[in-house]
Amino acid sequence: MGMGTLMDTAQLAGGGLRTERVARLARSARASAARVDEERRLSPDLAAEITAAGFPAHFVPRRWGGAAGGFRQLVDAVAALGEECVATAWCAALYAAHGRLAAYLPERGQRELWDTSPDVRIAAAVVPPAGRAVPEGEGWRISGEWHYASGVDHADWVLVAVRVDGADGGGPEVRCFAVPRRELVIKDSWHSLGLRGTGSNTVVAGGAGVRVPRHRSFTLADLDTVRAGVARCHAVPFRLVAPLQFAAPILGAARGAWRYAFAAEQAGRVGRPGPRGAVAPEVLARADGEIEAARLLLGAAADRADAADRGPDAVARNQRDAALAAELCTTAVDRLFRAGGTRVHFDGDPLQRAWRDLTTGASHATLAFGAAAAAFMAERTAAFEAGETATSGWGADGGTATPANPSFPAGDFR
Repeated sequence: MGMGTLMDTAQLAGGGLRTERVARLARSARASAARVDEERRLSPDLAAEITAAGFPAHFVPRRWGGAAGGFRQLVDAVAALGEECVATAWCAALYAAHGRLAAYLPERGQRELWDTSPDVRIAAAVVPPAGRAVPEGEGWRISGEWHYASGVDHADWVLVAVRVDGADGGGPEVRCFAVPRRELVIKDSWHSLGLRGTGSNTVVAGGAGVRVPRHRSFTLADLDTVRAGVARCHAVPFRLVAPLQFAAPILGAARGAWRYAFAAEQAGRVGRPGPRGAVAPEVLARADGEIEAARLLLGAAADRADAADRGPDAVARNQRDAALAAELCTTAVDRLFRAGGTRVHFDGDPLQRAWRDLTTGASHATLAFGAAAAAFMAERTAAFEAGETATSGWGADGGTATPANPSFPAGDFR
């Protein structure tokens, strides 16, 4: 589909993601996509390959052997995986992202997670907060249920969030707790239209609950703290980067859907045996343009996270760009799906699976364009009232950066 050029191996290795193993994972993801969808979870082998490719360690601090890597590298790798299996890409992205969240634990808590290896798979169910936490000694006892913990079947640890009374009599705050997965019960609750293979099940701390010491806890507000003296990936506010982890698999899903529709059109055009329901060239061309626009938006957002300003303007732009990229991909694949004919409505059709996965993923609240647009316009209005010149972002105000070449084009992992 002509999505870019491959980052050189040395640069990739510096980011922690291992080129050859990411390529191998992409091939395995393609071969097992239908089975993952049917079984509603990743296989143990796929989870192991995600780890071997470097995803769980990608944002782990270097002092624990992690890569403290870049957002552009992750976005491009995840998008490439998403072409082959969106569920695999989704879990890979979140294993990486949750390692970044866990870096906000106190040092003792980080040591407990990563002292022996940075290759620790972490699932999470932190938004919305749920359950109950009761102070107990130097910690809390938590109980309840937390939904949508993607990849939890293969996780070593789980982050869950509870609304608690603030310290020193302060107002309520949301506190995140790191819990060994073995101390929780997994409830088989993920029966969804799309992203079936993510196994985004419910985790339960039942009975007497689970005790969590203070060193395995941090507040959700900590995630928006811009810290000094740490790697760039740990010095950016959560809201600047959170949309990237959800938008990247969606970009991959759109690429994969386009590739299948294009193959159907080519087979029909030259009279070769192939999938029926060939898509008209006009539909393909328009969808390709929309997906390419989404890639550019998401690439600019990732570059902004890696190197540009980290203030409110950058946060608002990243939220807008990721949500708009998801919307463009959804529009493109909806059009491809409608034009695909009867065949794409049958179980097992790759375009149908991509459409289901993308539709489910794009419904994530983080990618809601209405909320992103409101936040963007509020920030632009505040800047205007403060005397700044309103711009479209192309300039010195730290807005839309010219995106670098993506790390993982569609064709390099097949």
